[in-house]
Amino acid sequence: MLMNADLLRIVDAISRDKNIEKEQVLADLEMAMVSAARKAYGPTDEIAVRIDPLTGEIAALRQGAPIDMKELGRIAAQTAKQVMIQKFREAERGSIFDEFSQRVGQIVTGTVARFEGGALVVNLGRAEGFLPRGEQIPGEAQHPGERIRAMILDVRENPHQVKIVLTRTHPDYIRRLFELEVPEVGERIIEIKALAREAGYRTKVAVSSIDSKVDAVGACVGVRGSRIRNIVDELGGEKIDIVRWNESSQILISNALKPAEVQEIALCFELGRATVIVAEDQLSLAIGKRGQNVRLAARLTGWDIDILTPAEYNKGLDEMEKALKSIAGVEDVFLDKLLAMGIISLADLEEVGIEPLINDLGLTEEKAKEIVEVAAREAKRLAEEAAAAKAAAEAAAAAAAAEASASAEGTEALAASEGSASAAEAVAEPAEGESAGSEAGEVLKQGADEAAGAVEQTSPPVNHPPERAA
Repeated sequence: MLMNADLLRIVDAISRDKNIEKEQVLADLEMAMVSAARKAYGPTDEIAVRIDPLTGEIAALRQGAPIDMKELGRIAAQTAKQVMIQKFREAERGSIFDEFSQRVGQIVTGTVARFEGGALVVNLGRAEGFLPRGEQIPGEAQHPGERIRAMILDVRENPHQVKIVLTRTHPDYIRRLFELEVPEVGERIIEIKALAREAGYRTKVAVSSIDSKVDAVGACVGVRGSRIRNIVDELGGEKIDIVRWNESSQILISNALKPAEVQEIALCFELGRATVIVAEDQLSLAIGKRGQNVRLAARLTGWDIDILTPAEYNKGLDEMEKALKSIAGVEDVFLDKLLAMGIISLADLEEVGIEPLINDLGLTEEKAKEIVEVAAREAKRLAEEAAAAKAAAEAAAAAAAAEASASAEGTEALAASEGSASAAEAVAEPAEGESAGSEAGEVLKQGADEAAGAVEQTSPPVNHPPERAA
């Protein structure tokens, strides 16, 4: 029988520091003591240990007889220590897993600890979080010791540790930041209806208010942009567009494409496509840099968005009208019905097929097939003509470029030849002051040549010695 006055205090400290239930700590201690006793007496002995949770009294029995745990020796004590450490670690991993599993989707704040193969290890206090490279905002640089905020994306229980996966690129991270920075969003007065994000570049958020007195967009932006600025700073300068939500798809699409001004929107529910007509000077603004604006608007609204200029829109209508007017029984009323369905081109009519024409417009199957076949044939012909025209234009442009290059080379060659001719003329035609000197030089040269000839006749050959007499 043994009384340990400090045992309960130690158990309380372990339970508090490791966030483990007190009963679990006592059970682990009892199991460690059983292992120590079996190490001392033998693995087959029947050992029972119980710790009183109120007094801390330890009762140990071997084959039903009481034993003193102090007499087990150093080896048994070492065994008990190893078993306790292992059990406490397992219990702590279970506690960490339970705690962070309930916090999935919440924002946590930690300290950058180190880098591991591109992943960022973040110290969260009781555990470490992992921020993979794919979940980091592009272009963002972190350094050890810096404070960082991220959202818990997933919690996995591995054999030796609990892996807490963090993210800063998930769209819900923006949602949680709005809940922190905008009280109306946290109190559900303002609801984030839809969200589309390209992390590090741009985000579109559609919001609405259940209180008519609260302006959803103004509340999210804040006084002089104070609220949205805090979120932008947290994201490293990522642009955020606040879009006013509307149940009408046409109004929502128009709001989502801002700052571009939209002239008209045609919705085709069969294809899930919205054709948006914008002025020529608004086209690049509606599409955005590398198509980013229209791409985010499509994800925000759930519609496949096509951006057309009025000229392109009217061209598609004219081609469709010209092709269908050749079919007997097709009148302007039928064309108006197609426009009301959002079908504005032969390609759309081919893609829709015959079922909407039969079900919505009441056409017979034969007439619907005829219309779709004509549309498909004409669409193919127009596509081939467009491809041929494009190829011809590219060939003409290439020929013009080659001609311009050849002309430039000819001009350079002509300039070079003219320069050479001028230089030759300058050498061939001496100046007037030099003519007399040139004539005197010529006379002296002739005299020198004659003297050399005379010497050559009287002198023996230089390279051949005279022959000896026989």
